[in-house]
Amino acid sequence: MPQLDTSTWFTTVLTSTITLFILIQLKISLQNFPNKPSNKYLKTLKLSNPWELKWTKIFSPLSLPLQ
Repeated sequence: MPQLDTSTWFTTVLTSTITLFILIQLKISLQNFPNKPSNKYLKTLKLSNPWELKWTKIFSPLSLPLQ
């Protein structure tokens, strides 16, 4: 039974991989992608909350005096 000659496999696989990579890159580079959507100026509505006008102090439980 003759042995399979595998001496050229590395070259064949390497060139096939490089060729596929180049073909895929060309296909992607020739693809027309849509432009980025432009941002429309949207005026955000600022809702006035009553607690935003007041200064409040938040105490952590560890900073409170012992009772």
